[in-house]
Amino acid sequence: MASSALGDELSCSICLNLYTVPVSLRCGHNFCRDCIATALDTQEGSGVYSCPECREEYVERPTLEKNRKLCNIVDNFRSTQQEEEKSEILCTYCVDSPAGALKTCLHCETSMCDKHLTAHNKTVDHVLVEPTSSFLGKKCSIHKKLLEYYCSYDAVCLCVSCCLVGKHKGHEVELLDEALEKKKKQLRSILENITMKKDTIEMRIQNLLERKSKAQEKADDEKKRVTALFEEIRRQLEVQEQRVLSEISRQVEEVSLSINDLIKQLEIQNEELSRQVGHIENLCIMTDPITVLQDLKSDTDEVLQDQELDTEQNLKESSACDLDDFMIALALNRSITGLITVMQLQTNFNIHYATDLLLDIKTANKFVVLSDDLRTASATETQQIRPPSPQRFTLYNQVMSIESFLHGRHYWEVEVGDCGDWDVGFCYPSIKRAGEKSSIGYNNKSCRFGKNENQYSCTNDFRKQMLSPESPVKRLGIYLDYEGVRMSYYELSDSIRHLHTFTSATTKLVEPLHAVFYLSRGAWVKLVSPVFSIKP
Repeated sequence: MASSALGDELSCSICLNLYTVPVSLRCGHNFCRDCIATALDTQEGSGVYSCPECREEYVERPTLEKNRKLCNIVDNFRSTQQEEEKSEILCTYCVDSPAGALKTCLHCETSMCDKHLTAHNKTVDHVLVEPTSSFLGKKCSIHKKLLEYYCSYDAVCLCVSCCLVGKHKGHEVELLDEALEKKKKQLRSILENITMKKDTIEMRIQNLLERKSKAQEKADDEKKRVTALFEEIRRQLEVQEQRVLSEISRQVEEVSLSINDLIKQLEIQNEELSRQVGHIENLCIMTDPITVLQDLKSDTDEVLQDQELDTEQNLKESSACDLDDFMIALALNRSITGLITVMQLQTNFNIHYATDLLLDIKTANKFVVLSDDLRTASATETQQIRPPSPQRFTLYNQVMSIESFLHGRHYWEVEVGDCGDWDVGFCYPSIKRAGEKSSIGYNNKSCRFGKNENQYSCTNDFRKQMLSPESPVKRLGIYLDYEGVRMSYYELSDSIRHLHTFTSATTKLVEPLHAVFYLSRGAWVKLVSPVFSIKP
């Protein structure tokens, strides 16, 4: 009985079960957190909140604070009760030889074996349940009668007395079975929604895991390809290094041979000069003037000739003793240039051919000036004299490229000026050439990335997005994947930075794409590299 009384004290007056996360109101009454939250929800909009126990009113929704001490007491009581329920429930009436109970009568609060259950059923029609020693939550804590009704206003189970004379008198109540069916229907609906959300989340998780796996596989392949590429670069570097070193060695050998030849010639000349020295010394000790004078004239001519030969010889020595450093530098330059070209053709884009991207003068607005090579466009205040053309932009300073792209992947680069505003974009050939809808980005035929009053943005089909590059954009790398519906812009500075990508998982490109440019007065753009088409 003491345990039952304690259980009543530790039971929520709304659900009549032991407290689950008990919380306290300002009036001092305690409730399960979910029970009181549900009760307060039903009072939402009535203008006032009240305690289900004492009806104290609150203008604002009361704050629910957890009663930690009561929570610990309930946990200890629940543990003790569970231990008691683990033991076998015995028949209340079998005193001399206890027998196991088959049923428990909630009215009588007794448990009965088969023998006493038969006698009990012949006399009364009570509610029988599976054997239990705990009656908490089965009966009204106030009237000690069976809970048979449910008050939807206070969200509590009631006995018949609560409905007739208790504080729930006048409330809308219904039978427990009917309320149970309604509750189960709501729960099934909630369960269905939760299950659908759960399935969706699990599918998304699976998709993300697959994408992660594919990304890892792609990364592994990229690592292998990059490793192979750098191995090839190192091999090519060694080849080019050997070529330049071979050129230096060849020049050293040529210089050595030339110097050796000059040394031999000088040795011969030295021997001849030694002979002449001896002859002249002999002449110097002779006394016959005629002999000396005639020989001296002959030797003097030879010495003068030798001086001329010495001058030529000095020139030969000067040229023979020097390496041709310009030729070495030229060989080095050609080797590096050739290496870069080969490596560019073997990068991850797998570039296999390149074509010039040129501007179409037939589309250029009359205030747009094109360079002779059709690679630079600038805006001017002077109207250009050009023949009428249905392809020409008439309202905005725009110009399209001659080339268009109907499939594949492509890359090119563009330089832009510091002054004025500019746009770099893509468009279909069906874009309007006159009127407001001819502005690139502000129709469903084009997209653009550009600068306006020192602010950067991108626009597609009237949808504008502001961007904030880390530094002023001066050179752009532009990448187009036609089948993948991807148009990307990169800032090419000391390090490459991604600026923006136009893409779509559902929409396909339906026309050829042209490069297109807009320029305000004073602005210019320049195509600085050909279009590199990329292997699939």
